[in-house]
Amino acid sequence: MTNDFLRFRQIHLDFHTSEDIAGIGAAFDAEAWAEQLVAARVDSITCFARCHHGWIYYDTQKHPERRHPDLARNLLVEQINVAHAANIRVPIYTTVMWDHYTAERHPEWLQMDESGRVIGTPPFEAGFYRKLCLNSPYVDFLKEHVAEMFETLPAVDGFFFDIVHPQECACFRCKADMLAQGLDPSNAIHRKEFGMGVMYRFMEEMSAFVRTFDAEATIFYNGGHVGPMHRPVKDTFSHWELESLPSGGWGYTHFPLAVRYARALGIDYLGMTGKFHTSWGDFHSYKNPAALQFECFQMLANGAKCSIGDQLHPSGQLDDATYRLIGSVYAEVEKKEPWCRGAVPVSEIGVFTPEEFTGERHTPQTMAAVKMLQQGGYQFDILDSAADLSPYRVLILPDAIPLAPEFATKLNDFLAAGGGIIASFASGMNAERTDFAFDALGVALIGEGERDDKGRLVRGRHYAKGDYLDYLRVGEGLRKGLWQTDYAMYMRGMQIAAGEGTTLLAETVSSYFDRTWEHFCSHRQTPSSGEVSGPAIVRKGNAIYFAHPIFGQYQQNAPRWCKLLLFNALDLLLPDPLIRHQGPSTLLVTVNEQAAQNRWIVHLLHYIPERRGEEFDVIEDVIPLHELTLSVVAPQPVSAVRTAPGGEALDFAEINGRVNFTLPRLEGHQMIELAF
Repeated sequence: MTNDFLRFRQIHLDFHTSEDIAGIGAAFDAEAWAEQLVAARVDSITCFARCHHGWIYYDTQKHPERRHPDLARNLLVEQINVAHAANIRVPIYTTVMWDHYTAERHPEWLQMDESGRVIGTPPFEAGFYRKLCLNSPYVDFLKEHVAEMFETLPAVDGFFFDIVHPQECACFRCKADMLAQGLDPSNAIHRKEFGMGVMYRFMEEMSAFVRTFDAEATIFYNGGHVGPMHRPVKDTFSHWELESLPSGGWGYTHFPLAVRYARALGIDYLGMTGKFHTSWGDFHSYKNPAALQFECFQMLANGAKCSIGDQLHPSGQLDDATYRLIGSVYAEVEKKEPWCRGAVPVSEIGVFTPEEFTGERHTPQTMAAVKMLQQGGYQFDILDSAADLSPYRVLILPDAIPLAPEFATKLNDFLAAGGGIIASFASGMNAERTDFAFDALGVALIGEGERDDKGRLVRGRHYAKGDYLDYLRVGEGLRKGLWQTDYAMYMRGMQIAAGEGTTLLAETVSSYFDRTWEHFCSHRQTPSSGEVSGPAIVRKGNAIYFAHPIFGQYQQNAPRWCKLLLFNALDLLLPDPLIRHQGPSTLLVTVNEQAAQNRWIVHLLHYIPERRGEEFDVIEDVIPLHELTLSVVAPQPVSAVRTAPGGEALDFAEINGRVNFTLPRLEGHQMIELAF
């Protein structure tokens, strides 16, 4: 399979359709349907074989009882035929863990929790969210379903297997198999371990099964996120599809987090947003055009193809307004494609994610690192401990990255090769947080610190009124952009001592006392006492350690001084970053390499999400920037700098290995080509 099999302008066409609606697909007009897709510049559309209600949308011979009772035509077959005639790919959607029809008729196949209750939607609530167990005969049905599609449909371009999650099931089969493997079903950790294995086995077996029919069919298993848990089974995927809407539990920080991890795994990938104002199933709603532009252009800027989610009306007709909206964006994507095809992101910083250790996809430390580094214009990837570290000049371990001995050795080798490391709070410690496991940081733990009135360690914990905090007094080496004063650190840091060969970059200053019912001062935290209580930021060689959880704190309430401290530390270890710009912190900048064309492409995006309602951020207005000055470290001499796709030549100067130029006007998204 080539690396360019994914199309740039895709639609993910949801079709979860109740049996209580009649005339399903009755108004489908193949010719008009294809004309709408072509006019909207769509080149791939994922269509439904089977939905979360459990209904099938083609003339099934093996499972006629599952054919939607009011399906008016052989819908999927007609969709495939007319799309292929227009040179549009049609990957096929089928549901996995959510299937209302199966859940109703085969309760013995459902996942059970540790209390013996069905996992998912209660009996008298709307929704099809009961989870089916992949350690049950249900998997045999899924294989029959897949086999029939190969035997029945005119073509199978690939599969989108939806709702494939790690399970924590305590059904009778899972309990018996856990006992047979020497695991304790009553132990939540054992259930998670076993459930992860069940998911991995399903992916491996299903991908091998699909390959017996077609070695080239694309395969993707969707769980709403791609992260470190997918690395062990990445060979079962042909590509990644990064579902990430600004609403629905994702938010605007999720996509850059997920894509910067997925793109380092070595297979092709696309981003997926939706046309909806809110989230999936929001019929007759329309995303603001500026928001859809930003979401698609950000995909291109990160080396991804584009997919926009829609939901087909039960009649089978595409909504005209939706495809005018999509077409307005995809027409621009089509123009930009020549500067995006085969592009590979260029990064110099690697950020480790705690997700590998916690399983939490929205780890606050990683989300904060993404926001801070994007605001600084840095080029970075998200990593796990198995990643190749050779492409990076600096590694960041934000707040909560424990080190096993092998991982510590890997980081020591990175330092020995000339790389730099920034770690904060509990990063670099053992999993129990009782001691540091990385001597290269040059610090030692000297105590666990205070406990609150509930007996909890206060270090790293947020208190609404700053009950337990301390202050930071920054030395001259990290003070760029900061005043010579004490700064509040709302989440208390580790109590450390600095070892030999270290340089003290900042000190911790205590308050007069902690805020309790016995002694308090004013509305919030007690002020600085002015008394130094220990080291706060320490440098040893090319390693810099922050005792405070600056990333978790930034995610909580975004103190600008935490971000500036990170940038100043990066200046010490990375004095000549790939990109510098004079724009605002709302400007996003990425760099991609097109080796075949012997050029770099700099992407500039300026869209500002706002919380105009209570539920999620929106983008409505595009605010242009003028006379934007940029400086890029180019890998070789540059012959031309020009806008793309416009081709307007920009004056540039090469000074000390940096290419400096000015863009007269940025409105939304602009690509800049650096030709070598």
